[in-house]
Amino acid sequence: MEKTYLENAQAWLNGNFDEETKAEIRRMMKEDPAGLEDAFYRNLEFGTGGLRGIMGVGTNRMNKYTVGMATQGLANYIKKNCGTADHCVCVSYDCRNNSPEFARITADVLSANGINVYLFESLRPTPEMSYSVRKKGALAGVMVTASHNPREYNGYKVSWSDGGQITSPVDKDIVAEVAAITDPSMVKFTPDAGTKAGFIEMMGADMDKSYLDDILSLMLSPGSVSRQQDKIKIVYTPLHGCGVKLVPMALERLGMTHVYHVPEQDVNDGNFPTVMSPNPEEPSALKMAIEVADREGADIVLASDPDADRLGIAVRDNEGKMVLFNGNQTASLMTYYILNRWKELGRLDGRQYIVKTIVTTELMRAIAESFGVEVFNVLTGFKFIAEVVKANEGKKTFICGGEESYGFNVGEFVRDKDAPVSCCTVAECACWAADQGLTLYQLMEKIYQEYGYYREGLVSLVRKGKAGVEEIAAIMTDLRNNPPKDLAGSPVVKVVDYNQPEKTGLPKSNVLQFFSQAGDVVSVRPSGTEPKIKFYFGAHGADADAKIAKLKAQFAR
Repeated sequence: MEKTYLENAQAWLNGNFDEETKAEIRRMMKEDPAGLEDAFYRNLEFGTGGLRGIMGVGTNRMNKYTVGMATQGLANYIKKNCGTADHCVCVSYDCRNNSPEFARITADVLSANGINVYLFESLRPTPEMSYSVRKKGALAGVMVTASHNPREYNGYKVSWSDGGQITSPVDKDIVAEVAAITDPSMVKFTPDAGTKAGFIEMMGADMDKSYLDDILSLMLSPGSVSRQQDKIKIVYTPLHGCGVKLVPMALERLGMTHVYHVPEQDVNDGNFPTVMSPNPEEPSALKMAIEVADREGADIVLASDPDADRLGIAVRDNEGKMVLFNGNQTASLMTYYILNRWKELGRLDGRQYIVKTIVTTELMRAIAESFGVEVFNVLTGFKFIAEVVKANEGKKTFICGGEESYGFNVGEFVRDKDAPVSCCTVAECACWAADQGLTLYQLMEKIYQEYGYYREGLVSLVRKGKAGVEEIAAIMTDLRNNPPKDLAGSPVVKVVDYNQPEKTGLPKSNVLQFFSQAGDVVSVRPSGTEPKIKFYFGAHGADADAKIAKLKAQFAR
């Protein structure tokens, strides 16, 4: 039988845990029974490629013990299935509180198990970690990050030898090994011993240079950049995260001469003091950058999240006001630009493809198909995009891929979302558009004129704790048993349940999609990394904005 939260808490009180941890457990037992239950009612589970949770004491929290035990499980999986000879793991971390400590624990546990480690000397973006795995020929990579989650979170993202996040069956097998580690005494750990024994090697400037060299090799319009570099003004903010160094370097090497900063947000700080949430999907996160843009007369705002894999942008509309693009618009804009340039350069020969996720705008598909480029549609999560790239390696050429949640990638060097390459692509696209007398806003208008108007929306219902998990499960059950009969007044003509892989042809996933006669779609899925259930809305046509409003009212609870 599964242990109760009290049994789990008592096991920590009786186990090999430090006195500070035990004191906090005793305090919660007396003063915060609800907090104790949430901290111990389950073990942190691997979601989209690793652990993610609130930092604190407990089995359901990110702390030095859960990180150490997870790493021992990873090490055991490697030793049982791959051996340790000549294998190495790359480890990186972002700006979050405890990230350097968690990364060091990860490196020390791996090295104590005889596994060589390449550890970044200081914080680096998730895409550079993915890049380093391939560059070093590593077996795996670990990125200590909670991406764009609120400040109380941290996480532990595992990638495999292709640089993509782990997928089935590797993820499930690692989970089983992690679950078998029930006490810190089972973890091999000697601080700094790996460095002294030569198992841990530091990475830094050399990897930065290689990564930037390869990013710049993907650029398509050097002529446009040279003509427009002194005219296009950009504001960039890392939102206190680890894009602070590499993104400005990449833009400078691209040739952009007017890049402005938000000094307060260049400071690496896991408390994210200038924003409510370090998420470029949130309009408030770009507020300070837009103020700098208005002061400097800048054309574009670029904002990356703490681990610099997601990108949010703002551009000037036809009245000169800064407006935000959502992830669907940004992905569509970059796809349109890249495919145009591939066509102009004579590179399209029918062997190329792009990848989008099932909840990402169908505009990406329409654009790709107009260029005769194949489209793969995958489950939510960039790990599934990476899986397609891996499967087609040496057969077809991956051009780009994206998802609505502000993630995009270009080329095959990195197998994850990549804000640095996306920043460079947006900047280069702006120069290419300017050569045609267009702003990025006007280029987006041109795309809508060519392919029709697409509009998307998102409602995220936050439901925290054990009760929240149960409520989210109940919502999904109700939608399966009682699917909507119409979407914004148009009859539902198709329901797709991704819990039925035999029908979808994709891995099993707790996602529902409803399609209307009018061609609109609603997708529903619980988040794999946050206490949320998400409703994604997609509409096409001149009345798309009105339909999105109706769909939000219909499904918001």
